[in-house]
Amino acid sequence: MVTRTYWVKKIESLWQARSIVWLSGVRRIGKTSLCRSLDDVEYLDCELPRTRRAMEDTESFLASMKGKRLVLDEIHRLPNPAELLKIAADHFPATRILATGSSTLGASAKFRDTLTGRKHNLWLTPVLVNEMAAFGIDKLDRRMLHGGLPGFLLDDAPAEDDFQEWVDSFWAKDVQELFQIERKAAFQRLIELILIESGGIWDASRFASACEISRPTVSNYLSVLEQTYVAHVVRPYSQHRSSEIIASPRVYGFDTGFICRYRGYSALRNEDRGLLLEHLVLNELQASVARSGIHFWRNKRGLEVDFVITRPGHNTVAIECKWQADRFLPNGLLAFRRQYPLGSNYVVAGDVDRPYTRSFDGFQTQFVGPQDIGECAAKDAVS
Repeated sequence: MVTRTYWVKKIESLWQARSIVWLSGVRRIGKTSLCRSLDDVEYLDCELPRTRRAMEDTESFLASMKGKRLVLDEIHRLPNPAELLKIAADHFPATRILATGSSTLGASAKFRDTLTGRKHNLWLTPVLVNEMAAFGIDKLDRRMLHGGLPGFLLDDAPAEDDFQEWVDSFWAKDVQELFQIERKAAFQRLIELILIESGGIWDASRFASACEISRPTVSNYLSVLEQTYVAHVVRPYSQHRSSEIIASPRVYGFDTGFICRYRGYSALRNEDRGLLLEHLVLNELQASVARSGIHFWRNKRGLEVDFVITRPGHNTVAIECKWQADRFLPNGLLAFRRQYPLGSNYVVAGDVDRPYTRSFDGFQTQFVGPQDIGECAAKDAVS
């Protein structure tokens, strides 16, 4: 079993601050393996009837576990999981609980606001670039083609049926249990289109037409996909509305392996690598900074910056992605910095092993590899 050290440290750090940690992430992302890799924990699978029966008397159960470190895997299977976590947080604060699920906590009616201020949230992303060595992977092409779900990454050649089986399982075990959605074909068609056009500007009307559903319905489906981490909505950053694009977000699929599968990639060209690098960078950023603080920027002349990291009271961090560093053109970055001059600038390139700095029209820009950008962005987001 691979120990995902980065995430283990995150959990241990969050447990220092609060007794309840909610661990979420898409199906087969490795939540159970991560939980089992923690030291000195008692693992309980809430899918098992005997586990649920043992928790029927919540107070007695927690009293028997007082002071322990518990993993409650798939906790939404319990009839009243919020009550258990609330009692644990309020009356058994020495007991540390790691609860897992496939969606954001707010997606389930069983958790409506009852845990506010009592928990920390942790979203487990697909495998990070710095985790590849632990999985025995040394080629970035392999990570991009196979994706970041551990089973797919380690498989010599994931079968096409494996991808469809994942989508069917996601529909049956996640969507149907949490959301009132009836049109399976339309919903899965939307997933397919998002993966094919991943990273593009969202056009609700066009997607609605292709899926033969209404625009409000397609927007509702997108919200479900965002809450379950299958789609990532990156919204535009703007403080100068007259010259900037502010209406439509970009929508990214959750995993490069699925994007390659639905786009029909079996080998990668440099133009493919450039697009997939952008997805890898987004994944690195999501593991390091708040999801809500990741934006993109584009003006009405068509100049853009791939990602802009924002935090109230802090300068912006501008991030551009380019597969080959020497082919980077600074036009978009310079246009952005003329309007927002304060903040750090990064170019993430697939061929940069060691960071270095260049100046463009007086703006210092650091060139880094995808293995470095998460740490750099996290540092700048809090400085």
